[in-house]
Amino acid sequence: MAKRAVTPLKQSEEATPAPSGNPQANTDRVADHLNNRIFFRLFQVANTLQRQAVKELGVTTVQWAVLGALSDPRPTYGMAVGTLADFLVVSRQNLNGVLKRLERDGLVERVTDKEDKRARVVKLTPEGFVFWTELRQRVFQFYDQAVSSFRFDDRVALAHYLNELQRQLPQVRLETPRRARRKVKRRP
Repeated sequence: MAKRAVTPLKQSEEATPAPSGNPQANTDRVADHLNNRIFFRLFQVANTLQRQAVKELGVTTVQWAVLGALSDPRPTYGMAVGTLADFLVVSRQNLNGVLKRLERDGLVERVTDKEDKRARVVKLTPEGFVFWTELRQRVFQFYDQAVSSFRFDDRVALAHYLNELQRQLPQVRLETPRRARRKVKRRP
């Protein structure tokens, strides 16, 4: 598949004077377009990663992340669902569905926490460890191919900027509260 170059903003987008004649307003407009492009690309990258992970690895990105998190030798006793959800930055509800599928496939199990008998933790089964060991090698090949055109310094910079963006996102606070969506009544 041929690579599509990311096109710069059109000359007309950059040079169009702001209605007020204020050059700062024009700069803001260009920044708005650039920010929109960045966030839309992140959306597309996430969806492409999901599609390719299922196609090439046979697992979803969340399944891949869960297996990887549980394979860490430190929490051999398992991880609480809430801790795992926080670590992966997913909702407990979405994680629960993923865990059910992984349990069905015999890769993870929920067991009683050894320290708190009232709590349950998730851990890899012996089959899950074998599966992850084989999958991990394919994941490394996946990574290598996905970033093959990036220099090492490019990878470091990308990781840095993605970390910065992830750090900044939870701090977003809009001045105007979001508008509640109206629920549309559906016909029976």
